[in-house]
Amino acid sequence: MNRFNKFIMLTIFTTAKPFTGHTAVIQRNALKSWKLLHPEVEVIVFGDDEGSAAVCKELGLRHEPHVGRTAGGAIRLDNMFAKAQVLARHDVLCYVNCDIILLQDFLNALEPVRERWAQFLMIGRRWDTDIRESIDFRSPGWQDETRQKALSSGRRHDVLTIDYFAFRRGLYGPQTPPLAIGRFWWDHWLVRRALDLRVPVVDVSRGVVAIHQNHNFAHHPQGWKGLWDSEDARRNLELAGGPGRLATIEKATHRLTRKGRIVRRLIRLRTYNRRMTVWLKTKRMLAYNIALPSWHFLLDVTRPVRSVLGLRSKRRP
Repeated sequence: MNRFNKFIMLTIFTTAKPFTGHTAVIQRNALKSWKLLHPEVEVIVFGDDEGSAAVCKELGLRHEPHVGRTAGGAIRLDNMFAKAQVLARHDVLCYVNCDIILLQDFLNALEPVRERWAQFLMIGRRWDTDIRESIDFRSPGWQDETRQKALSSGRRHDVLTIDYFAFRRGLYGPQTPPLAIGRFWWDHWLVRRALDLRVPVVDVSRGVVAIHQNHNFAHHPQGWKGLWDSEDARRNLELAGGPGRLATIEKATHRLTRKGRIVRRLIRLRTYNRRMTVWLKTKRMLAYNIALPSWHFLLDVTRPVRSVLGLRSKRRP
């Protein structure tokens, strides 16, 4: 048994998609894995999506159906984080996306972090893994088997996307904007806020195998493209301060070593490609919503002049 277990007092909170099809399988896997971390771990599920109440009752989780949403229907980060910090039984909280399986190494990493600082933000990379079936949690070796599957057949995700945020109550207050959960950029704001407050941000990727169960985006009518091009996504980028204010795992001030020590992260010069990573991720949105409309407008207003000067392009036969 994890030697830190007797010290861990943790509230995990999340929001789920409708419990249908493969989504139901992976969300049950995730929620059950959190519940089994330790008997004292509290799990709160926000939202009234299909099946949430029934699954929470079945697994013994706390269900909070009433939570603020954006005009596009996404759950608002400010409202959920505020309610979680009021409702939580424990002083240390962690928001986790509902498709992430956590193992005991998560508690191993969390304990020294919370012991060292009065306030902190703990984040890390995930392992993208194909898991199609329900995990047999009755098997004593389920953790080792699931970890091995992730390490052998999965892929460690890049630093752009963040799926869990552990912190002490009070870190996120009234200044939290109404970002839309699940619509891009909200995770970067959480990191930037901690950095602005000079709170240690600890990257525990080397010690935590957080398993992301691969899935499609059928919960949105237009799939991934619909999420990317949504008004909520555009609004999130604006509320987060634009591309120049986005903060990824790469911005962590500290990191967990493979030997389990927490050290200050050395700030290295970033290469051109590194600097452009987030920008490249936003260029499609900017092109569709700013550059392309502006170019068409310019062509329209200059068409008469270009026609007189013979500058209009000739149509191909």
